[in-house]
Amino acid sequence: MPPKAKEEKKAVVRFGRVRSNLKMGLVGLPNVGKSSLFNLLCNASAAASNFAFCTIDPNESRCVVPDQRFDYLCDLHKPASKIPAYLHVTDIAGLIKGASEGAGLGNAFLSHIAAVDGIFHLVRGFENDEIMHVDDSVDPVRDLETITSELCMKDLDTIDRAIENEKKEHKRTKMTKEMEAYMALLEKIKAMLEANQPVRTGTWTAAEVESVNERLKELITTKPMIYLVNLSMEQFVKKRSRCLPLVQKWVDEHGGGTIIPFSVEFEQKRWDLREDPAALETFMADAEGAKSALPRMVKIGYKQLHLIYFFTAGEQEVRCWTIQEGNLAPQAAGAIHTDFERGFIKAEVVSYEDYKAYNNGKASMVDVKAAGKYRIEGKSYGVQDGDIIHFQFNVTADKKKK
Repeated sequence: MPPKAKEEKKAVVRFGRVRSNLKMGLVGLPNVGKSSLFNLLCNASAAASNFAFCTIDPNESRCVVPDQRFDYLCDLHKPASKIPAYLHVTDIAGLIKGASEGAGLGNAFLSHIAAVDGIFHLVRGFENDEIMHVDDSVDPVRDLETITSELCMKDLDTIDRAIENEKKEHKRTKMTKEMEAYMALLEKIKAMLEANQPVRTGTWTAAEVESVNERLKELITTKPMIYLVNLSMEQFVKKRSRCLPLVQKWVDEHGGGTIIPFSVEFEQKRWDLREDPAALETFMADAEGAKSALPRMVKIGYKQLHLIYFFTAGEQEVRCWTIQEGNLAPQAAGAIHTDFERGFIKAEVVSYEDYKAYNNGKASMVDVKAAGKYRIEGKSYGVQDGDIIHFQFNVTADKKKK
């Protein structure tokens, strides 16, 4: 009997761009804490003031993706250079009701959202008479509805234009099966958006997703979304807020998603004490076990973009190389240098877990190889998050091809 053929692993088809330099955008109404959170995440100094539209042009920065594996490799190898993974973040100005029709510079702001690949949707759950709310009262569910409605209406305008263009095309050209399928897809999306349902919450075939990615790149509601609820420090520390169950109910009813409660007030005070260890220790002791939510935000944001990274590690450098989840070994090699991908021969791989378990505390592969945990992988290998890889490639052969 002939050997059973191996099944090819099909790539997961998902909305959005496929590349390694993807960005998350901070989106919400004015004065909910976006710029303050951006500053804390990225140690930046974006303007944060108590009036609407303080942020007009989007601020962009990056923040380190915290990872104990990276810290371990650095402690072990003590390299001259340490380069972690980064999450790129954009602080987008506050939207208001009517933004999709141009209110509050809405069209420009919505175009900034279209330029990012995932969304941190920030809503306000804290009361503070000194910080005005654009709608004069704190109601996070209403705010969620406002932002979602504006994003859906913006996408609805895009779909209406696409449908109109298709109808004009149908008058000039005989209808094909492909054209029929595309028109059916447009009508399906239109119905969802008219019901205030983001495109990402629908059920889609791989062919439909590919069609959206190819022909409807400007859609906003296809982007993955993480919900951030900005609480007062007291609410955050005591883990009590009347708004959180309401937010959870709304999110569950609108396609589900991750909700991260946090407090700009708590994070800011913690940051301000960073150079006074004794005061910081006292502050954290009084916080009843509350911990910073920022590392979780960054990790989940990175994951929502379907990004992973592999390590290269040695005495010269320990580095995280960001790639798309599902990339094969040659593509991962290309993240280091395009010549590596073109001249790829093989990848020498060990998982981080195996490396740590079998290296006996030494910055060496000797014991790892003796344990049989050091593998040779070829072009079809799908790189896993946390792999430690050494690539072999043939630059000479590549140059001859050129």
